[in-house]
Amino acid sequence: MVRVLFSFITVCAFAAGGIFLYFYSQIRLESDSIIDYHPELTTKIYDRNGNLIANVFNEQNRIYVKFDEIPGRVIEALVAIEDTAFFEHGGVNVEAIFRAIIKDVKAMKFVEGASTITQQITRNLVLSSEKKLDRKIKEAILSLKIENALSKEQILERYFNEVYFGHGYYGIRTAALGYFKKDLQDLSLKEIAILVGLPKAPSSFDPTKHLDLSLSRANNVIYRMHELGWINKTEYELAMNEQPTIYNETLTQNVAPYAVDEIIKEAEKILPDVRTGGYRIDTSLDLKAQAMAQEALVFGYNEILKRNKDANASNVNGAMVVTHPQNGEILALVGGVDYAKSNFNRASQSQRQTGSSFKPFVYQIALDMGYSTMTEVPDIAREFDDGSDKTWKPKNYDKTYSGYITIKEALTRSRNLASINLMQSIGVDRAVKKLGEFGFKNVPPALSVAIGSYGISPLEYSTMYSMFPGLGITAKSKFIVSITDKDGKTRFIEPERRRVLRPEQAYLMTTLLKNIVQRGTGTRARVQGIDIAGKTGTSNDSIDAWFCGFTPDLQIIIWYGNDDYKPMRKVEGGGRTAAPVFAKFLDAYLKEYPQTKRNFTVPDGVFSRQYNGKEEYYTKISPLPKPRESSSDGSTF
Repeated sequence: MVRVLFSFITVCAFAAGGIFLYFYSQIRLESDSIIDYHPELTTKIYDRNGNLIANVFNEQNRIYVKFDEIPGRVIEALVAIEDTAFFEHGGVNVEAIFRAIIKDVKAMKFVEGASTITQQITRNLVLSSEKKLDRKIKEAILSLKIENALSKEQILERYFNEVYFGHGYYGIRTAALGYFKKDLQDLSLKEIAILVGLPKAPSSFDPTKHLDLSLSRANNVIYRMHELGWINKTEYELAMNEQPTIYNETLTQNVAPYAVDEIIKEAEKILPDVRTGGYRIDTSLDLKAQAMAQEALVFGYNEILKRNKDANASNVNGAMVVTHPQNGEILALVGGVDYAKSNFNRASQSQRQTGSSFKPFVYQIALDMGYSTMTEVPDIAREFDDGSDKTWKPKNYDKTYSGYITIKEALTRSRNLASINLMQSIGVDRAVKKLGEFGFKNVPPALSVAIGSYGISPLEYSTMYSMFPGLGITAKSKFIVSITDKDGKTRFIEPERRRVLRPEQAYLMTTLLKNIVQRGTGTRARVQGIDIAGKTGTSNDSIDAWFCGFTPDLQIIIWYGNDDYKPMRKVEGGGRTAAPVFAKFLDAYLKEYPQTKRNFTVPDGVFSRQYNGKEEYYTKISPLPKPRESSSDGSTF
């Protein structure tokens, strides 16, 4: 009999050992994901003043918290309600298992679990929640292995960061920010109790949907803590009577969606795991300026609708890019009047004809070739061979001709024919080559480029226009200033700058663009007390309306048009449609930032003198011609 019993025990031992080895071989690799824990982490995007712009994540919104940042009360609350013997057992609570088995046998089904915190971690990370025997065996074996490899503190850190707390929140820090708008150290005992009670049934206990059930569960936590002697009577009574304020937050934040879309695109070129890597991205965006830009763009949109009662409100749209042109930092970017109605980013994704706003680049080439602001060009009608059987007969906007006029006057009045004739005298091939050196891509070898047949996005255009306020240096428009990884290492993103002009030559163009705002087509962009330079632009049939302007410290590119490229009314154009939006934004910006630089700095190599009774600027490369002599009757020759 003894031999039989011994044989039976031996067989059982071997069987148990075989079962253990079988399941151990299955979970050997699964334990690695718990021991070497690398969860998906939320990336946070901040503006230049440290304000949170957006949380960026894939499927799991998780803001990591290290163990030493978790308040003791949070740990006590969890252990009290989930696993009182957590610090005593080795991963499996045998006593609790036997209690559960007795209840399960009596009910003839699984009615009570005995899972430790360690077992809950294994279930969350690598196993399912099914109540099956083989899963429970795996869970127990895996828990024993985890306890052997990790400290209790490491297990708790994984629990608090991995567990789902409902409402899209993964990890307790995320849940605290979402439900209470607080970090962990600022939570009350009742708020802590609500959080630690959630993982048992996140949907059922979600305080934004079932507050009564959530509070009942929290009260059970508080009762258990008091029963164990971990809180005194006063703490118990205060917590039981507290009614916390609950917030229904998505935590995506995203208060500047057009800008955030572009920031993510910019970040993805550097960080392939931007949505899961838990980075801190500091940007140049100014949320105050962003709000001003949005308001100004909507103002211009509403003015268009007022002028045209028949306009399709869903078709008319606009875009705006505000930068520090000297380093390319983007302060504001708005890709449309309403992101909720259309997330198409017109600031970065649209290619729109630039109209007369492109003329300064052609005139700059002429200045660099030795032309001066007083050089005269023919503002006369011409016919051009367009390469087909037809001829091209361009006209000025007002269909008049002025004969020979100075470059300054031609640009101030935005004369199309003078600009076309100037480009022809420069040479189309030479002009296209030089435009390519400026940074423009795929410029067609056509005279129509002189009056803005070239298409570009407002964001790219902001880079190109920066050569003027940047005194000959283009600065690529960008958002990201620095990136900090989850380990605290910071990488700074340097500006991308390139010299394309001499400083004095760029400033000479600035004097011409300043004159446009003072007395030309851009007068509606004027704001008192600050130097402003800029150029209006209207493409054929008023399809596009631009104002590209700058002050000593800011550059603002504004565009309006119809999304389907149909013409707006003839009254719409750069001067009437876009220039007032520039003024509205700048006026608001100066009130918020009165210290903004007000006057342009004149670089070395720029001179001025009286020319035909007016002060005119010149450089050694672009000297003023001899003034016309006057006859006795006052005429000039």
